[in-house]
Amino acid sequence: MLYERLVRPVLFRIGGGDAEAAHERTLGWLSRVAASPGLLGALRRRYAVAAPTTVFGLRFANPVGLAAGVDKDGRALPAWPALGFGFTEVGTVTRHAQPGNDRPRLFRLRDSEAIINRMGFNNGGAFALADRLKALGPLPTPLGISLGKSKVTPLDEAVDDYVTSLEALQPYGDYFAVNVSSPNTLGLRSLQDRAHLDALLPAMRERAGGKPVLVKIAPDLTDQAVAEVVEVCLAHGVAGIIATNTTLGRTGLAAADQALAGQAGGLSGRPLAVRAREVVAFVARETGGRLPIIGVGGIGDPDDAARMLDAGASLLQVYTGFIYRGPGLVRRINRRTR
Repeated sequence: MLYERLVRPVLFRIGGGDAEAAHERTLGWLSRVAASPGLLGALRRRYAVAAPTTVFGLRFANPVGLAAGVDKDGRALPAWPALGFGFTEVGTVTRHAQPGNDRPRLFRLRDSEAIINRMGFNNGGAFALADRLKALGPLPTPLGISLGKSKVTPLDEAVDDYVTSLEALQPYGDYFAVNVSSPNTLGLRSLQDRAHLDALLPAMRERAGGKPVLVKIAPDLTDQAVAEVVEVCLAHGVAGIIATNTTLGRTGLAAADQALAGQAGGLSGRPLAVRAREVVAFVARETGGRLPIIGVGGIGDPDDAARMLDAGASLLQVYTGFIYRGPGLVRRINRRTR
């Protein structure tokens, strides 16, 4: 593949191999592409695949979306549909702008086709994103917005923190993802507990103005804990589940990557594939298909995508696979699954 032979080696050398520097440089390039109708048209002709599907009341250009974390602040939004994505999820964004954790905080595990990150929700804040989306105007494909808790906000004030972000962004998102499963904000995963969700989800649905609200869950939950989350989501009319976030586990890493296994943070990419599918399948069984699932985790080729759909996902998201395989991955998945 051209991307894997020529483009990826260049990207991976940027900043002396600093993964975050390469990520920032790539976003900078794509933000310039996003401002050029001619370049957007050329990309669209090469990568876009029409495979429309309707899930939780929204019509998606195809079932493959860009996962949260790639374009946190929406800097390159017009570029993602042109690269073939059927929808885009920005964020995770928080009420207060925050720098995230100290660098280095993003690590490539090349032989495992994986990434460890402990970014810590670095973003410009919900109000800055709202200003950018207002200026940008409508996009050709649905926009999801992932919302998280600000680091400075105590857990007992989390509901107000999430709601304030949602109110600022409600006019601009087509759906909203409640991220209570990142491992990189202290105490955040405790918000997956029933008591916290019972308080958070009704408030989010009330402020969403009828737009879909989804909950993103961790792969490290036990089946009993996942079942409890699903029960609460069904009780409060949540539109869907995003399964899964990154994992604190380190199973399945290649020998060459063991030196990085001790880095703190969430692991994404190919080692997560089996567990992500297990969670998707479990949620599908628990709900009897009543709750749509966005499957994310370890999708690196069309076979991975097909297995995730077979497990019960209605839509897919990619992040780490896109980093390793490039935009051709999105096109190949869409051609396989349409």
